[in-house]
Amino acid sequence: MKSAEKPMQETKVPEVLKPLPAKNSSKKPLLFAGLGMGLIVAGIFGFNWWQYASTHEDTDNATVSSHLHPVSSRINATVQTVLFQDNQAVKAGQVLIQLDPQDYQLQVKLAQAALAVAKRQAATASTTVTYAQSKAGAQNTQARGGIGSAQAGIATAQAALKEAQAGVPSARASLDQAKANLEKAKLDFNRYQQLSSQGAISQQQLDAARATYQVAVATRAQAEQSVAQAQSRVAQAAQSIADARSKFQQSQGSLQDAQAAGVQTEVNRAQYEATQAQVAQAQASLANAKLQLSYAKIVAPSNGRIGRRSVEAGQRVQPGQALLSIVEDQVWVTANFKETQLENMRPKQEVEIKLDSFPGHPFKGTVDSLAPASGAQFALLPPDNATGNFTKIVQRIPVKVLFDKQSLKGYENLVTPGMSAVVSVKVK
Repeated sequence: MKSAEKPMQETKVPEVLKPLPAKNSSKKPLLFAGLGMGLIVAGIFGFNWWQYASTHEDTDNATVSSHLHPVSSRINATVQTVLFQDNQAVKAGQVLIQLDPQDYQLQVKLAQAALAVAKRQAATASTTVTYAQSKAGAQNTQARGGIGSAQAGIATAQAALKEAQAGVPSARASLDQAKANLEKAKLDFNRYQQLSSQGAISQQQLDAARATYQVAVATRAQAEQSVAQAQSRVAQAAQSIADARSKFQQSQGSLQDAQAAGVQTEVNRAQYEATQAQVAQAQASLANAKLQLSYAKIVAPSNGRIGRRSVEAGQRVQPGQALLSIVEDQVWVTANFKETQLENMRPKQEVEIKLDSFPGHPFKGTVDSLAPASGAQFALLPPDNATGNFTKIVQRIPVKVLFDKQSLKGYENLVTPGMSAVVSVKVK
């Protein structure tokens, strides 16, 4: 070991290899000049970075977003024809899928037939109501006329009865007078017969007495007939009253029948209203059948491009089954900024957007709006500090950024939802 170290201690550097003092002193100013230039460049860069950082807020937690419309079937049917290609651009209202419409065409025909039957029933019910109403009105008028006539007949018969009853005593009085005259004439005639047989009176006087007696007999017979006629008139008047009362009761029955016919008219009107309701129901069923038939054509709900196709011809689809999606042409950026970056961020501020897919083309835009809550609040299971153990974490707030149409020109069909983006908002 000593023999190895000794030569190293004796080694000397030749004079020619030693740095010259004059040359070493000439490099120091260049070194300091380089360091000075570096400090100046670093200062300029730092100042520019500070100035940019103080007026901008950046985030790389951003993606391109758009409206995605899931298209599904509203009826249970078999796919007849698929009328689009993958990623095809479509217009709102354009037919995309044709389902087999035969079942629903049959339902429309059945609904049309049911509507026709309901309309016929309604027409028949309307005619029945009109007829029953007219008949009830005629019966009511006739019955009321019969009641009035019967009441007048009763009054007339009652007046005739009173008149006939008043004639009976007069006829009886005339009969009594006729009987008295007959009795007197009979006595006179008998006396004149005795006197004639005795020759006390002449034949002429006897004949006169006989004539008076015969006249008295005839007068009594006439008086008896007058009494019988008066009694007959009384009976006839009483019968007229009974007939008039019978007609009155019959007219009252007819009025009740007319009133019953009016009730039947109301029943018929209610049946007509029921048929009208059936017509309305049949019309609604027909409209529903036509609506279901219209669902056999599945149309695009908006302008956009086809994506996520999962339907083929011959496939049996169910209501609500997702068949494809349509991505709208309008796109924007959803940038998730930290809550500490939002102090000076407001709508309408200028934004620079860089997409990873197009690094050489910066896009322009503006802040549209800030979300009303953090992204965590919209999560399926939002955080809940129920235990009281709180750990503060900086939250992310979604900010909607709209593309400037001029900067997006030429890239309309290239910028798609889901692309990653870097967003810089000029806040001051």
